[in-house]
Amino acid sequence: MRPKYLKAVLNSYAEIFFLQGYLPGLAFFLCTFINPNIGIAGLICVLTAYLFALFLGMKDDFLSSGFYTYNPLLVGLSIGYLFKLDFLTVFFIATAGILTFIVTYSLANIFSYYFHLPVLSLPFVIVSCIAYLAASQYSNLFVNGLYVPSFFNLWESKLPLWFLGLTKSLGAIFFLPHVFAGVILLGIILAVSRIFFLLAIAGYFTGTLVVGLFTGSLSQSFQSLNAFNFILIAMAIGGVFLIPSPKSYFLALIAVVTSSLFLEAVKGIWMQYGLPVFTLPFNLITMGFIYVMGILGYPYLAKFYRGTPERTLDHYLTYNYRFPGSSRTLCLPFSGEWTVWQGIKGRWTHKGPWQYAIDFVITDEQGKTFENEGKDLEQYYCFRKPILAPVRGRVVKVVNDIPDNPAGEVNKEHNWGNLVLLYDERGFYVLLCHLLQGSIKVKEGEWVERGKLIGLCGNSGYSPQPHLHVHVQLTPTLGVPTVPFSFIQYMSPEKVYFANQLPLEGQRVIALYPDKSLDMKMTFLLDEKMDFVVLVNNVPKTNLEMKTKMDSNGEFYFEINESRLYFGKWEGTFYLYRLENKITPELKALFTALPRLPLVFKEGLHWEDFLPIHVVLGGLRKHMVLLGSSFFPSMAKVKGEYRFLSPDEISGEIKELSLKTYVKLHPIKGIERVEVNTKGQKIVLRREGV
Repeated sequence: MRPKYLKAVLNSYAEIFFLQGYLPGLAFFLCTFINPNIGIAGLICVLTAYLFALFLGMKDDFLSSGFYTYNPLLVGLSIGYLFKLDFLTVFFIATAGILTFIVTYSLANIFSYYFHLPVLSLPFVIVSCIAYLAASQYSNLFVNGLYVPSFFNLWESKLPLWFLGLTKSLGAIFFLPHVFAGVILLGIILAVSRIFFLLAIAGYFTGTLVVGLFTGSLSQSFQSLNAFNFILIAMAIGGVFLIPSPKSYFLALIAVVTSSLFLEAVKGIWMQYGLPVFTLPFNLITMGFIYVMGILGYPYLAKFYRGTPERTLDHYLTYNYRFPGSSRTLCLPFSGEWTVWQGIKGRWTHKGPWQYAIDFVITDEQGKTFENEGKDLEQYYCFRKPILAPVRGRVVKVVNDIPDNPAGEVNKEHNWGNLVLLYDERGFYVLLCHLLQGSIKVKEGEWVERGKLIGLCGNSGYSPQPHLHVHVQLTPTLGVPTVPFSFIQYMSPEKVYFANQLPLEGQRVIALYPDKSLDMKMTFLLDEKMDFVVLVNNVPKTNLEMKTKMDSNGEFYFEINESRLYFGKWEGTFYLYRLENKITPELKALFTALPRLPLVFKEGLHWEDFLPIHVVLGGLRKHMVLLGSSFFPSMAKVKGEYRFLSPDEISGEIKELSLKTYVKLHPIKGIERVEVNTKGQKIVLRREGV
């Protein structure tokens, strides 16, 4: 079997415990062969489903994750648990594998399109029930003895009942309901994810204790193998579909408690047909909670799952630190230095539905907005200053005939004064108002580009002194509620660069404009290569090739030895987004040294960025920080500070790690040199053959 197919099959085993990667999958695969009858049956079923999908023309990229094949695997394990392998059983397993793939693919698309829900292991429940009911009519299938070799059970009588229940329930997920398998699975989970480990234990004991309270018998509750549903529910809700946090953990345990009622009800009904409950409680309870939270817009629903709860949490926290702005991005609607007079949720008029708005003025060194006494509008620094289009879009409304107020007076009849309303094709409207009477240079229906002159700053409408009001709304009607937005590519007078943020009240801002030379240097084409010599402590270590590629989602990445460093340019800034697959020291060095680059040069321009924990930390410290950050998010904050030394040179420092970096861009294209210095090591990537 080709390596990529082997990894895809192993990924199916990892998916059962919501993990990604062939290494944990290999561990689970080997564990299933504790009972060879079960292990072989599962392998046959997943291989049959995989080959059938390839026969139908399904692409490798969609099969490689194991998402479409872990349900066939579970079906194979369930049949292997019940029936002894022979030629007829193998044929039965292969048929069930094909049926499971068809059901999985169909339900996955239906659930995703109509309900925005994952299919989980519902196809396994459906097909296993069909297989068990059908097999009751097949007299030529031989029921397996289902006995575990006695040497696995020698010491079970010496173990506490709660431990027996936990490990047997965990093993039952792979149809290996005995202590030895459960201990191995628990060890694998602990090695891969400490959050999953804690959730599995908390979910099991919460569910069994609740059942024990209702039934009056804890010993009976601990002996029920169906408690694996509690484990899966806690792991899914607390670590997969929600961002790990105390609230998520609490919701996971609430879901476990509710599932205890459902589990007992299902058992009472399905026992009449001789069927186990399988994972039906896990599927329905988990889907129900996710669906409700999705409708309510619960803020901690995970948009991206990165293979483990720790990686998902790291991505979520780092993303929030790195990208505090929004997707509704505006350029500053002016040139030169302006000051935020009233910010979001401001103290005067930015309240309630109209809280997402910003007012700009121009101030002097003393913070005054005018010279002399400010009795005349001409004495205000921003009066008659050019106002520029902050987005590219269509002009949908213009008001240009409202007289400007004398200083200190307001027009309560026409609150917005002279205005321009622009429609951005990304799906929102931008309002700029209080403009100078008769100064507006655009017409309704006209298309404008960013930076086009649209008018002059005035004092019309509800405005006691000249200023510019900016906000974003979702419909063209004046006075509707405002929505969040942010500004891109600006700096402070101290030359601090902001890629995409909202300036605070009292903050001074200066608009920046992209540098075409820098933009061209950081434009990388598909299959473009950069060859580097790697030096460690000034000793040449190896030569490597870094190649630009694109994945099935259209995202670009640099690749070295199957390690991927994703990158992109957005709104005037070059970003290195994330590292995937194995982390090579070379791509780690590049990520650390240049997580973002403003595509504009100003002498002394500097900025900060935040790096993922799994990139900058290692060993036990990394695991402890990631676990702790689910309770205290600030633990995951590793800040780097960067600045331009010249148009082609960038220095950086991560003080928490005593780490310094240096990057030299090539004068024409790409990166020429990367240096990362720590206390004991210096890594250099020196480009060759330019």
